[in-house]
Amino acid sequence: MKGVVFTEFLAMVGDQMSDDMVDMILEDAAPASGGAYTAVGYYDWREMTALVAALSRRTGVPVSDLFHRFGRHIFTVLYDGHRQYLKAYDSAFDMLQDIEQHIHVSVRKLYPEAELPTFRFERVDADTLRISYSSPRPLAWLCAGLVAQCCTHFGEDIQIDCLTARDRIGHQIDFLLKRSPRAG
Repeated sequence: MKGVVFTEFLAMVGDQMSDDMVDMILEDAAPASGGAYTAVGYYDWREMTALVAALSRRTGVPVSDLFHRFGRHIFTVLYDGHRQYLKAYDSAFDMLQDIEQHIHVSVRKLYPEAELPTFRFERVDADTLRISYSSPRPLAWLCAGLVAQCCTHFGEDIQIDCLTARDRIGHQIDFLLKRSPRAG
């Protein structure tokens, strides 16, 4: 997993909680890498789940809620860092539906070794989008946070229903997004 995910998670924890909390979860998780993450490095995704689990134990906040919160945070970071490419999108649906054909293609060019999740989209009607997420890593709730922040970013009134987690550990999940029809 790309190091920027780790550095941003620890930055979020430091900003929203404290630097002491960062030190405590690093000590609790005892990551194999030693926790000295760089944005350009690659690290085992299990270290991320260990860090989030350590934070959950320390705070009492469920792991799924922490991943969701981090998904919202990392969307903003990634959007700001790639604004020149992402500003072309006019809506959350447009951006989300372009993940596989454009965004992931660009990521694979930059990072050929990246193991990216896969998405399937079904446009039910003009204001309803079904998303199926699948990943070799159990990060469905991180994805849920990314999707939620994408909708918030575009200022659209979109109800997000997590239809089903197709497995218990978060490798697969389906969402149904219902956008309020735009006033004409």
